[in-house]
Amino acid sequence: MDTPAASSLTNRLTAWAPLLLAASIAARLAWTYLTPRGANFVDLHVYISGAAALARPGELYNYVYADQTPDFPLPFTYPPFAAIAFYPLHFLPLGLVALLWQIGTVAALYGVVRLSQRLIGTAPDKGRRVAMLWTAVGMWIEPLRSTFDYGQINVILVLAVLYAVHSQRWWVSGLLVGLAAGVKLTPAIAGVYLAGARRWAAAVFSAVVFAGTVAVSVWVTGDQTRRYFTELLGDAHRVGPIGTSFNQSWRGGISRILGHDAGYGLPVLIAIGVTAVLAVLAWRALNGTSQGSDPLGSLLVVELFGLLASPISWTHHWVWLLPLMIWLLHGPCSDLPGARALGWSWLAVTLIGVPWLLSFFQPTIWQDGRPWYLAWAGLVYIVGGLVTLAWMATTRVRVPRSG
Repeated sequence: MDTPAASSLTNRLTAWAPLLLAASIAARLAWTYLTPRGANFVDLHVYISGAAALARPGELYNYVYADQTPDFPLPFTYPPFAAIAFYPLHFLPLGLVALLWQIGTVAALYGVVRLSQRLIGTAPDKGRRVAMLWTAVGMWIEPLRSTFDYGQINVILVLAVLYAVHSQRWWVSGLLVGLAAGVKLTPAIAGVYLAGARRWAAAVFSAVVFAGTVAVSVWVTGDQTRRYFTELLGDAHRVGPIGTSFNQSWRGGISRILGHDAGYGLPVLIAIGVTAVLAVLAWRALNGTSQGSDPLGSLLVVELFGLLASPISWTHHWVWLLPLMIWLLHGPCSDLPGARALGWSWLAVTLIGVPWLLSFFQPTIWQDGRPWYLAWAGLVYIVGGLVTLAWMATTRVRVPRSG
């Protein structure tokens, strides 16, 4: 229970939320444009310049961007449908696109917070100032810092998935998940949530829409689509260095401990198997009572499993930690023992940016091995995700509050 002092501080911060949000946005833009180590927008460069390669037949997956990353020329690693979606942007000045991209990411982040609130039962007309406060703070957790710095699209995709879960219209939910998966494959795991929630029409339609994005890609790019889905899709090394501290998946974490790429060998498979068991137990705990289900909590179970099981989960993929913090600190299980400790711990770890700090101690991004204490410290998000799933598995959900 909050102390009077804590409640007073919360009330003061909430009262100042609009100004704090404005100050946070101003600080973000100042960091980008007024500091020598501000945002480099490397991923946005890849999105736009890679998509422009569509004008040169057969060159989409030969493109690399190395202007700011000479140690790792960045290829276009996304499905061909992403190139089609981004193609019109190359007609605009990159500086304008980058500015609008940042503003759009802030707006999408606010939308992520608001939808998270609605999924835990906050009334639509309440919580706006709290959402502003979360947005102001959320911009500075590591997954969001790297999202802004690189010009990543993850916040927009998270927003699409959250709206798909919130919407009761099967075709809207299926359309959003299918399109998001067509742009970047990682949102496809939301289809597991739709199936688990027995939203069969939405789940099937999401698969149909994704198949449609592949069909459009075949029509526009021809052999490039075949090359992506048959040759490039399973090549994790093409996406990036497995062992870098920025890769917070089981494969990345175990590779750092072993000193070489663990692949999907026995240690990684055992870790994923344990995670799967905890995820199933967590899902059952959140949905197995007669009192109702917990849509945000259930979605987070699926997303945490996906992040841990994926071959590469960059820190900017962990944008899902912000809805997780909101669920832990404000959701239907927030008054259970451990919820707030987990929520505040996640906030502290991500504000510090532990994987980012560890990156300064790796000689190169390509080195898998490192001293044992750095290797084990590099499990920070991984262990946090596992502990969170284990805690979820012990909860008993209540009906989400409506006020």
